[in-house]
Amino acid sequence: MMMIIVVVVSTVLGMILSATAGYYICQLRKAKLKAAQEENSFYKDSKEESQDNELELPLFDLGTIFAATDKFSSANKIGQGGFGSVYKGELPDGQEIAVKRLSQGSGQGLKEFKNEVNLIAKLQHPNLVRLLGCCIQGEERMLIYEFQHNKSLDNFIFDQTRRKLLPWEKRFNIIVGIARGLLYLHEDSRLRIIHRDLKASNILLDNEMCPKISDFGIARIFGGEQTGEMTKRVMGTYGYLSPEYAMSGHFSVKSDVFSFGVLVLEIISGKKNWGFYHPEHDLNLVGHAWKLWDEQSPLQLMDEVLDESFSTNEVVRCIQVGLLCVQQRTEDRPTMSSVVFMLSNESAELNQPKEPGFSVERFSVKIESLSGGQTSSTSNDITITTLAGR
Repeated sequence: MMMIIVVVVSTVLGMILSATAGYYICQLRKAKLKAAQEENSFYKDSKEESQDNELELPLFDLGTIFAATDKFSSANKIGQGGFGSVYKGELPDGQEIAVKRLSQGSGQGLKEFKNEVNLIAKLQHPNLVRLLGCCIQGEERMLIYEFQHNKSLDNFIFDQTRRKLLPWEKRFNIIVGIARGLLYLHEDSRLRIIHRDLKASNILLDNEMCPKISDFGIARIFGGEQTGEMTKRVMGTYGYLSPEYAMSGHFSVKSDVFSFGVLVLEIISGKKNWGFYHPEHDLNLVGHAWKLWDEQSPLQLMDEVLDESFSTNEVVRCIQVGLLCVQQRTEDRPTMSSVVFMLSNESAELNQPKEPGFSVERFSVKIESLSGGQTSSTSNDITITTLAGR
């Protein structure tokens, strides 16, 4: 009898324990399911919010970009920059695109990437490259641009053969187009934007050789009346940096003006400022241009491949504008609105330029260079030479 009672009690206790355990397991499963549903709902809402509210451009999926670029094949690689590689691609509808694939070591996070995307999305001007959309998937960050068949300006003006395809008229139009694009960034857009890396390789050319400023990876946005800022991290490209930016980290709209002046002198001469060589002196291109101006022989700066079909006054005016832009003191440099006016009006009175900044290629400041497709810090000596003006 006692044995029967023990068996019954044990059975009942087992059933109670099983039921209790089953109940808690069921409740635990329900809790996990609810948490998963809430997480999925949060992720979905966050994703939708990211697409609808944070990004102002279409999102391309990774599969589409893979197919367009043939899985980023080396045959489709058309460029290499400090923040990643650029590939040519073709969408299913036949539209050609340029895909800027940011390297994972670029140091640009998701927030910064979205800020850059939204910045470029707000910029609409014939002399700025048009951004079609972006791709964000996993660790991938990509910008999709309209494709420019003529690639960048440096492929023409620094090439012994292709620079012959740029007669003076086209070079002048390129100079004016860049000036108008920069004016839009500084004064005419809803935001005040300092590009900080204006150079020949960041000027793209369309089928009609119309220039388009590209690569806003290190651009800075300012609101209100702010026109400049200080930074401890000097970034840019050798030969285009203004003295105040390279030496003290102060950048402003006048830093872009300096870079523009260097670019003007490069377009006119077909020579690079950084790496310029002359057997009679150690000046760089800026210093050489100033020397010729001081000797009243500015036309000697012109690219030797150019024929005689140009206006002497127009060329001299462009050289003078370029020298005004590269003056050492920021307050002496013109604004881009003044630059556009001087280039567009032959009757405009131009000031005589003063000595330029960085007329010799010896650097002694640390600069994080983005030129040549790599990001590196290199020390060289910077010497600011004062030359007598006429």
